[in-house]
Amino acid sequence: MPDTHEIRVLPPGLKNQIAAGEVVERPSSVVKELVENSLDAGATRVDVTVEQGGRGLIVVQDNGRGIAAAQLELAVTRHATSKLRTFEDLSAIASFGFRGEALPSIASVSRFTMISREQGAADAAFIEVRGGEVAGRRIAALAAGTRVEVRELFANTPARLKFLKAESTENKRCQDTLMRIALAHPGCGFSLTVNGREVFRLPADQDLATRLRTFWPPSACEGLGPFDFERLGYRAHGVAGSPAMAQSRGDRILLYVNGRPVQDKLMLGAVRQAYKGMLLSREYPQAVLFLELPRDEVDVNVHPAKLEVRFIEESRVFSTIRGGIVQALAVLTDQGRGYLGPDSGPDSDQRDRRDVSGAYRQDDRPDYGHRSPSGPVGHDAPSFRENGQKFPSYREYAAFASRPVPMDLGPGRGGLAGADPDHAPGYSSEPDPGLDPARFNVTDAARPAPLAGTDYVYLGQVADTYLVLRRGQSLVLVDQHAAHERVLLAAMRRERTRGDSQPLALPLEMDLHPSEAETLDGLRDGLRAMGFILETREAGESGASAAHRLLVRGIPPTLDTGRAREYLADALAARARTLDDLWTMMSCKTAIKAGQPLAVDEALALLDVWLRTPEREYCPHGRPVVVSWNPQELEKLFKRK
Repeated sequence: MPDTHEIRVLPPGLKNQIAAGEVVERPSSVVKELVENSLDAGATRVDVTVEQGGRGLIVVQDNGRGIAAAQLELAVTRHATSKLRTFEDLSAIASFGFRGEALPSIASVSRFTMISREQGAADAAFIEVRGGEVAGRRIAALAAGTRVEVRELFANTPARLKFLKAESTENKRCQDTLMRIALAHPGCGFSLTVNGREVFRLPADQDLATRLRTFWPPSACEGLGPFDFERLGYRAHGVAGSPAMAQSRGDRILLYVNGRPVQDKLMLGAVRQAYKGMLLSREYPQAVLFLELPRDEVDVNVHPAKLEVRFIEESRVFSTIRGGIVQALAVLTDQGRGYLGPDSGPDSDQRDRRDVSGAYRQDDRPDYGHRSPSGPVGHDAPSFRENGQKFPSYREYAAFASRPVPMDLGPGRGGLAGADPDHAPGYSSEPDPGLDPARFNVTDAARPAPLAGTDYVYLGQVADTYLVLRRGQSLVLVDQHAAHERVLLAAMRRERTRGDSQPLALPLEMDLHPSEAETLDGLRDGLRAMGFILETREAGESGASAAHRLLVRGIPPTLDTGRAREYLADALAARARTLDDLWTMMSCKTAIKAGQPLAVDEALALLDVWLRTPEREYCPHGRPVVVSWNPQELEKLFKRK
């Protein structure tokens, strides 16, 4: 065991590898550092090549100013940089790289070569670094700029290799990194080639909207509104999406400070605040936000990878960003695209209840975790699992999947197809002996109906959306759409992994954006388990105009072809990641909607199955399914106490 009491200076190679642990987390970190060096060198064209997820090879070539042959060795020396001269420079950093650590750190954990030709020089110069030590130098050929090749990344640090993900995941991270940089620099052209296939090629001088269409599917780009807002010397500009196009993931919220991609909770909080009252707690909008402010009022030297920043005037940052997003939402409303999008999204039923201004009506405002004083119904309801009663079968759940409802079963009879209203699940045709119809002044058609085996009594439907019940002395309201969503999701979790499918005589054909094709690759197994039989084909040329053709040869039995197409489009646009995400979307797509009238037997059947469903208090999106008031709480509402 070495003597730990003696203080020693670390050898250069070890110092570089420690620095690499901070700067070079994975292959995408290498892409970021090298491309940012190219931009600092004034490049107007940057071409990136990645092989084997970046472990095998990363190449970044640009047409920038280049490096003088005499300074190549300094370029791979720690803390040697052309971007800082004085302490004052550090307090107002204008370049992306400035630490002088990126190249030596990368070179210490790879086989590293660099060719560079300084503007006006007759020849280019070549340098090779292995294990942090210069292994060779010579004259080389290069038209202009700099070309860096990184091979066998982390080969000399195998402990780092085991933390890398699958090749496809690392390739995607490299692509996302270059995308974020490209969006902030529309004046520069970029290309990415992965394993010999060109993923995209972006010409210089593109506007933001055009460049975004390369990376985001049309459904995400169509609902974007521009904004450009300035306040007290701070400027926020970019594009923000309609709440109607919100998704279940936050990976399409891209934040920049003075052109630098960042991850910042303050900025994200300002974006979310601008959408307050328009999104559910688990919904995220699309937004590309550029914040510009004086360089001496932001510290970009907080994190070795320069992903985090610190602001002097946090309140000004917050209000500027919020003002910009609100401006974009106003633009969307004026254009009529605001919050009245198609019934296709993570919770389309909730969006149906927004008015034209984009705000929820007062009685429909989403709940962000607040509950009525008595809490959701069911906390003290009998547990069917504990009482030995099984949960509903899939056949009971599936009965609700057909739309529209109610279905006419004949004169004077409404309800589910094939159901007997006198024998619907949980329905008792006999009136409660303790109920006096005359007392409630109701007709036979609207007689209070008890749910068999429970102490709940169904009283009716309000606004064709809420089911009204009495439980003892308490008043209970159930959101029919949210309750049905929970019922369907439980059914899918129990029985929807068998892959039952309905073959199609003629396959559905769908053209996919490249980003949608990538999402499909990750969802294929989950979609197959749900009953989709899919086949993909390449079509068109590579690059921004690449087209992929999806053939749908089988669909789940509970969907017709039109709704199957709509569901697939939603799943790919929302970039669902797991089978449970797909089930959640399917439950929303097939559930009874708000505003649909239900016959008594339909309501009773739904309530009966819902009461036997696990996690019934909240819908899959986190909204409350039920609220209730006991007599004391009702007295407070009416100020009787």
